[in-house]
Amino acid sequence: MTITSTRYIQTALAPDSTDGKRSPKPPPQIWHAIEPPFRGYQPLPTDSYTQTGPNHTIVIDNGSSLLRAGFSTSPLPLLSFPAEVARYRDRKLNRTVTYVGYNAYADATTRGQIKKAFEPGTSVVGNWDVMENVLDQVFVGLGVDNGQGGGLGRGVLMTEAVAGLGYTRKTMNELLFECYGASSVAYGIDSLFSYKQNQGKSGLVISSSHSATHVIPVLAGKAIMSSVSRLNWGGYQGAEYLMRLLRLKYPMFLGQIKDYQVEQMVREHCYVSQDFEGEMKSYLNWTGLEDRDRIIQYPYTEHIVVEKSQEELDRIAEKKRLGGIRLQEQAAKMRLDKLVQKERELEYYKDLQNRLAGQTKKEIKRLLDEEEFRDEAQLDKVVKEMEKSVRKARNKDLGVEEPTDEEAAQNFPLLDVPDEALDEAGLKQKRHQRLMKSGLEARQRARVEKEQERARLAEERRVDEERRQNDLDAWLQSRREARTALLQRIKDRDRQTRDLGNRKSLASQMRMKTLASLASDAPGRKRRRGGGEDDDFGANDEDWGVYRTVAMGEPASDEEEEEDLDGEMQKLEQELLQFDPDFHESHTMGAQKDWTKSLMHAFLRGPRPFDPESQRDKHQLHLNVERIRVPEVLFQPGIAGVDQAGLVDIAAGVIESGVSNQADRHALLKDIFLTGGNTLFRGFDERLKRELRAVLPVDAPMKLRKASDPILDAWKGAAAWAREEGSFKKGSVSRAEYEEKGSEYMKEHNLGNVVSH
Repeated sequence: MTITSTRYIQTALAPDSTDGKRSPKPPPQIWHAIEPPFRGYQPLPTDSYTQTGPNHTIVIDNGSSLLRAGFSTSPLPLLSFPAEVARYRDRKLNRTVTYVGYNAYADATTRGQIKKAFEPGTSVVGNWDVMENVLDQVFVGLGVDNGQGGGLGRGVLMTEAVAGLGYTRKTMNELLFECYGASSVAYGIDSLFSYKQNQGKSGLVISSSHSATHVIPVLAGKAIMSSVSRLNWGGYQGAEYLMRLLRLKYPMFLGQIKDYQVEQMVREHCYVSQDFEGEMKSYLNWTGLEDRDRIIQYPYTEHIVVEKSQEELDRIAEKKRLGGIRLQEQAAKMRLDKLVQKERELEYYKDLQNRLAGQTKKEIKRLLDEEEFRDEAQLDKVVKEMEKSVRKARNKDLGVEEPTDEEAAQNFPLLDVPDEALDEAGLKQKRHQRLMKSGLEARQRARVEKEQERARLAEERRVDEERRQNDLDAWLQSRREARTALLQRIKDRDRQTRDLGNRKSLASQMRMKTLASLASDAPGRKRRRGGGEDDDFGANDEDWGVYRTVAMGEPASDEEEEEDLDGEMQKLEQELLQFDPDFHESHTMGAQKDWTKSLMHAFLRGPRPFDPESQRDKHQLHLNVERIRVPEVLFQPGIAGVDQAGLVDIAAGVIESGVSNQADRHALLKDIFLTGGNTLFRGFDERLKRELRAVLPVDAPMKLRKASDPILDAWKGAAAWAREEGSFKKGSVSRAEYEEKGSEYMKEHNLGNVVSH
C-alpha cells in the first residue's frame, strides 16, 4: 500500500441514476479552505513620513476587523492589517519575538500565541499592551523617526464606533500624547466619514460592520445621536454563528475549522434570500441542489492502494489453483489411509467373529472382554457400522451415489414379537427399532408433504402465469393491492418495534404486564381442591406463545413469526418492475428508504454519493441552507437567539420616532445609505428596499444606495475631512489642551460622537 499526501484533487465523473439510467455529471466545483493569512515579506512605506509636513495628519481607521493607516495626503491607506499580536520566547536567539498583524500567522507557533486588541465581538479595546504594539507597527511602518523630532510631529485622526466608551478614548489619548508625542488628536465615527465621502448631507445611514449594525439619522450633515439604534449583530457574530452551525452539523469532522476560514466562507458563499421561508422549504430539493450546495475541501491524506497488473493477478490465480490441487491430493491421500485402516479393523473384527464360532460361553466372554465388548450383539453392531462406513467411503471415491437409509431395505423384526417372548436385551432392542421406525415414517411424511407443497406452488405459479397472460391489467392491479397491504404490515411491524422502545406505549405496557404476571408467586393459577397448584403450563401449544409475547410485545402465531415480509416485498416489486411500465426503481421500498436519497443526506453531503472510506469526502464541508440562514439574522435576529428587532423594524422605528418633522422624514427616506463590510451580501440592498417599502406609507419617497467602497470609504472620508481647511483643527484636541484640561476632554464636531450645535 502506498500512502500519498493529497491536498487538492480533481473529482471524477459521477453517475446520475434519477431516471434509471447512468448519465455523466460534471465534476462538482470545489472551494478549498484558505490557508492562514500570512502574506510574507511586505515592504513598508517608510519614506512617506518624510514627504509630509507638520500640517498633515495621520489617519487611522481603528476597526475591530482590520486597522488601516496612512497620511491624509494619500488616496488610499498605506497599511492594512488586523489588530493582533503574537509574542513568544525564541530559545535559539534567547529573546522575545513579537509579530504584529498578518505576521502573527507565520507558523503554528506564532498562531498559537495570537492575542487580539479588541474584546471579541465588540469595538472596545480590551488589551492595551496589544494595542500599543499595533500602534508601534503603524508608526514604524509609516516611517516615523522619534529620534529626530522627539515624537510623531503630526496630528492623529482616529475612527471609533458609535457611542464609544469614554474610558477607551481617555486611554487612547494618554497613549497617543504621552507615549507617541502626537501634536493633536481627533476622533470620528467611521460610518459618518463614509457617508461624507459619498457626498451625503441628509439621510439614513445604515452601517453593518464587523461588531454591530447601527442606524444613524443625519440631517444637514449632523447626526442625531439621540435617535441612533444598534443591532448587536455584525460580521463577527455571523462567522461565530456559522461556526456553531458547522460544529452541530459535523460533530466528528476530521479537519480543524478556523475562525478566519469561517469568516471567508461567510463573505464568499452567503447571500441574502429574497424569500427566506419559501427558499428554506425548497433549498434541499434535488433539482438544482448541485448549484446551491457549496463544497469546502480541507487538506487530507488519501490512502491509495496500488493496483496489480493483469500478469500479477494471473500468477496469483495460478498459484491458488495449484495450491488447491495439492490440498485435494492431500485430502484424498488421508481418506485412502483412513479407508485402509478401517478395512484392516473390519477384517480383524470379522476374524474375531469367526473365532467365536464353536467356543464355549466362558471362552467367548474372555475374548469379548479382551476387546472390551459387552456381548456379541455389540460386536455385530460394530461390524455392521464399519461395513457401512467402508462402503460409503468406497462409493464416494468412485462417485457412486449412496442410497439413503430410507431407500435401503430396512426391517424391524422385533416389533412383531410379543414383549413376553423377549429378554431384557431384546426389549431394549425392540424400543430402539420402534424409535427408528417412527423417525423413518416421520421423514417419509415430511418428504411427501414437501413434494406436495412443491407441486402446489408449481400449480399456483402456473395459474398465476395464465392469469397474467389472459388479463394483465387485473393481474397488475392485484399485485399493486398486495404490495399496498404488505407495505402496511411492514409499517405496523416497524411501528411496533419503535413502540417497544417507548415504555409509555401500549405494546411496552402489555409486555411488562406479561412479565409481572410470570414473575408473581401466584399469577392467577387455579388450585386443586387438595391444596396443590394445578401447574399444567405447557400442556397446550398455545401456552408457549407467552415467550413470543414477551419478545415481540404481542401474541404472534408460528406462521406470522416465520414470515419474511421484506422478501415478499422484494418479490412483488421485482414482478412489478418486470411487467408494470408505470412502476420504476425509484418507487421500490428500498429506493424510498435509501439514505443517500434522504433529506438528511442532501443536508450533510449534498446531491452526490458519499464514500465513508474516502478521506477526500470525510474532509469536506457542505454549505447549503447556511448560505441564507446566516445573513437572515440581520432581518430575523430571533433565529440566532438574539432578543432584538430586525434591521427593517429598527430602521422604520428610527424614521417614525427619531424625527418628528414630516419633511425631515422624507429627507431621511430620500437617501438611505448602506456602508460597512456586512452590507456586501448579494441581495442585501434589494431585500432591505423591498421590506422597507412594505412598512412605509405608500406616498413616502424612498431611495437606497450603497457606498462606492463600503470597506475603505471610512478611511477615505476621514482623510478628506482632515484635508479640509479648519475642520481638523476645530475638531481636534491639541497637546496644550490635553495637558491643561486632561485626557477626558474632547471637542465636538459633526462627525463625532458629540455633535456641535
